[in-house]
Amino acid sequence: MDLDAVTRSYARWAPIYDRTFGAITQAGRRRAVAHINARNGSVLEVGVGTGLSLQQYGGHLAVTGIDFSDDMLEKAQVRVKEKALDHVAALRQMDARHLDFPDASFDTVAAMHVLSVVPEPERVMTEIVRVLKPGGQVVITNHFTREDGVLGAIERLTAPFADTLGWHSDFRVETVLQQPALRIVKQDDLPPLGMMTFLVLEKSGG
Repeated sequence: MDLDAVTRSYARWAPIYDRTFGAITQAGRRRAVAHINARNGSVLEVGVGTGLSLQQYGGHLAVTGIDFSDDMLEKAQVRVKEKALDHVAALRQMDARHLDFPDASFDTVAAMHVLSVVPEPERVMTEIVRVLKPGGQVVITNHFTREDGVLGAIERLTAPFADTLGWHSDFRVETVLQQPALRIVKQDDLPPLGMMTFLVLEKSGG
């Protein structure tokens, strides 16, 4: 998917996102934030969307959210103001392939249901590793394709419609496991039907 396709797709999704895809991904979002809340320091949420996760973060964290979609960010900004979410340090429009932060800026990076949406996810992962502190963790929830079974067949059939759907149904987990500085800490299936994966990766050093 190119950026124009992403922009068009999420302009369409923004008005109904919370009630549709946001509801489907709720279990993964809760699992990811619960893990992050057991940690300390600064958090970067890549692809913060409409900000559904922001009110779930603990007040001891300093959370920065980025998203490429202005339509999504506008809703997130309203949510922060209405809920008085003082732990949200900033919300910024940004291309995840070019993160405008210094090296080793964050203790934790969250990427919830975004890596199968962005163009060049390998490049996004490289940027995530760059801004993550040594010893920090990347917390990912995402759908990854299956090689066989009914769901696998459906994913392959819907793959050509990525620009319309707004995500790649045939996204492979290997895409996010290519960074030599990261090791797998945890990997679990998530509801519904194990369609989503919870993945924690830790950066060497620290």
